[in-house]
Amino acid sequence: MNSSEAPILSGRVTALRIPTDNPEESDGTAVWDSTGVLIVELTAANRTGLGFSYTTTPAALAAKDLIEKAVLGKSAFDIPAIHSALDIQVRNWGRPGLVSTAISAVDTCIWDLKARLLNRPLLTILGKVRDEIPAYGSGGFTSYTEKQLLEQLTGWAAEGLRSVKMKIGRDPSQDVARVASVQNALRGSSQLYVDANGAYTRKQALQKAREFAGLGVVWFEEPVTSDDRVGLHLLVEHAPPLMNIAAGEYCYVLDDARLLLEAQAVDVLQADVTRCGGVTNFLKIGHLCETSHFPLSAHTSPSVHATLCCALVSAINVEYFHDHARIEQMILDGALRPVNGNLRPDGSRAGLGLEFKRADAEKFQVFSACSPSD
Repeated sequence: MNSSEAPILSGRVTALRIPTDNPEESDGTAVWDSTGVLIVELTAANRTGLGFSYTTTPAALAAKDLIEKAVLGKSAFDIPAIHSALDIQVRNWGRPGLVSTAISAVDTCIWDLKARLLNRPLLTILGKVRDEIPAYGSGGFTSYTEKQLLEQLTGWAAEGLRSVKMKIGRDPSQDVARVASVQNALRGSSQLYVDANGAYTRKQALQKAREFAGLGVVWFEEPVTSDDRVGLHLLVEHAPPLMNIAAGEYCYVLDDARLLLEAQAVDVLQADVTRCGGVTNFLKIGHLCETSHFPLSAHTSPSVHATLCCALVSAINVEYFHDHARIEQMILDGALRPVNGNLRPDGSRAGLGLEFKRADAEKFQVFSACSPSD
């Protein structure tokens, strides 16, 4: 099939709001009781692609507008042209934030559609570096009791995940004790990561880094806000040598990633396909990491990131985030689970290997629209 045979003829956007499995969850700086999901479906040549992002409901309106203005009628094979048109279309909308999550869902959908049109897994279209990628368990919310915290993290360790991550920063005076409790429960079965979500000041973060390192923590994520590249560089320079400083989940445009690397503000760069501009930009960030000699870690969305990270030399792991792993099992047929600590894309399915379980998701729907209108 050549590109002239695959014009994108229709699209559908759906916004979901899915309650958390606990009444409330929190990290170092935020509290939430639900997760928003934007689903994008695009059809060409009797094939329908699927893309999604974790975002808020207004992003669905942006996605609908983008599909109508920059996607319909274009070939599903001309992804660079469509992605460029999406960027141009939002010039005066404000590119970072929810607009970027809308672009991300649309772009990911087109990549999935292209692979489905060719009846091949997306990983074989991108080119494989590896068959599977390590996953690390992520949750450990600050709202959890100590019992909940220990059960979740030791449970992941027992399932074979070689690294697990907990949230800190809500009550800095209790953080070291909670970390020590987790390490005592893990008994060396998994490496421990911590994530402050930018809750600390620079000096607080530096002190905590030394205390956490003494407890064997090897990964300190967003010790200060990711906007503070000077502060992150301070941590990179002065944290204990065996502790990686990680940030980048809020890279909405390519320059966000470039600036973090140029400032030497991370040891590990993170990126999120549902925020950074979809598959197109996630791949570019991965190649930027490779040429800059930095490792890349995928932030959440494990059922998409597994495929992308198996195609990138720079990728080292995928975050198996509790909320997203739970949601993907609920609403997506083909959602991945770690096996022996790794995520392996399904080579028997075309595209990303995912199908939207519309009937199961319907009770969570808060918005839906088709383009052109039915």
